[in-house]
Amino acid sequence: MASAAEQLASNLSFSTFSKAKELQKRILFTLGALLVYRLGTYIPVPGIDPAAYARTFEQASGGLTGMLNMFSGGAVRRMALFALNLIPYITASIVLQVLTTASPKLEALKKEGESGRRKINQYTRYLAVVFCVIQGYGIAIGLESSQGVVLNPGWFFRLSTVVTLVGGTMFLMWLGEQITQRGVGNGISLIIFAGIVASLPGTVVQTLELSRTGALPTIGVVGLLVLAIAVIATIVFFERAQRRLLIQYPKRQVGNKMFQGDTSHLPLKLNTSGVIPVIFASSLLLMPATFTSFLSQNGGGASWLQVVAAMLGRGQPLYLLLYALLIGFFAFFYTSIVFNPTETAENLKKSGGFIPGIRPGEKTAAHIDYVLSRITVVGAAYLMLIALIPEILVARLNVSAFLGGTSLLIMVTVTLDTISQIQSHLIAQQYDGLVKRSRLGGRRKGKKSRR
Repeated sequence: MASAAEQLASNLSFSTFSKAKELQKRILFTLGALLVYRLGTYIPVPGIDPAAYARTFEQASGGLTGMLNMFSGGAVRRMALFALNLIPYITASIVLQVLTTASPKLEALKKEGESGRRKINQYTRYLAVVFCVIQGYGIAIGLESSQGVVLNPGWFFRLSTVVTLVGGTMFLMWLGEQITQRGVGNGISLIIFAGIVASLPGTVVQTLELSRTGALPTIGVVGLLVLAIAVIATIVFFERAQRRLLIQYPKRQVGNKMFQGDTSHLPLKLNTSGVIPVIFASSLLLMPATFTSFLSQNGGGASWLQVVAAMLGRGQPLYLLLYALLIGFFAFFYTSIVFNPTETAENLKKSGGFIPGIRPGEKTAAHIDYVLSRITVVGAAYLMLIALIPEILVARLNVSAFLGGTSLLIMVTVTLDTISQIQSHLIAQQYDGLVKRSRLGGRRKGKKSRR
């Protein structure tokens, strides 16, 4: 039998959305905030020659720089105010999560509830500022080392660049929080999503131009379209897949009443780690190509580093092998960070719940860990499939990296989460409407009985 929430969700329609004035305001606010973000990607950092920088960027756009430019919606290619995007904040969040598992003090702070979460978020912001300063200074030094890019090199340019890039990232952090609170939620994810989607028109035009010039046959364009649809369908299936563990609660007595035992499920996502393993793996493998390109521009670069960079070129066998191994490693590593079987087993024990046939406590934790490890193997294999197959075709057909698995994975997962958020708002509004109508009906019956 369907639950009350499922029955409400099945009754959602366009008329329900048209009546949701609060949701409409949230959607308009989200669109306005994303528009502000897009405008910021066109405001350049002061003190550089745009033409000279464009030539330098084209020479180094194949490594880590190209991937960061895709995530930032072209801000890196224009060296704009939001060139760092939210990458420092995401890195700081991951570092704090790792430190939370290693530091007893942070672990205790996490268990304090809302107050502890606020303190950890504050530490994350401080660490993000440190990462911004380091990366901003590195970018300033890199720009000065490129001939003709900086108009007036010196400490004033470095300081202004650091302040500009740090201010841009801090503004995006604040904007993401506003979208989460006053918009449809998932503010940080939506900003990254908007940056990736902004590259879609250029990718389509580039692909069609390759087909027009004959560099890419028509059958190749059709194949890419079919591949994209297949990848999206696979992502939707696996991101929604769950392994549900049956949880039973014993009978309990409250006062003079005896309540029957209840059953529920503990949902374990097939891909608990999300898109983090793919991003980390691709970032690590693109670093050698980025360093080699940077050194070659300045007349340096060891021969062994160039050999390594060539072997780790996109589509090469060594690159694909290491890519798959790193995705598998980070899938297990990040899953162990975000999900603690021991803590989950303790919470079940405190609430009186248990898994049928498994003793509460350590046995339950071991069983959850066993099930989670098995489904993580499937989740890691899914991430490898999504990341490697498009990577091979992108390298062979020489098309945009936008068609790779990382960008499509981020786009689909954020879209699914946003749809779920909108649906939750609609269900909440429909539920409030039912409560109001029931209250009005009760008042009318009361008046009739008095008469």
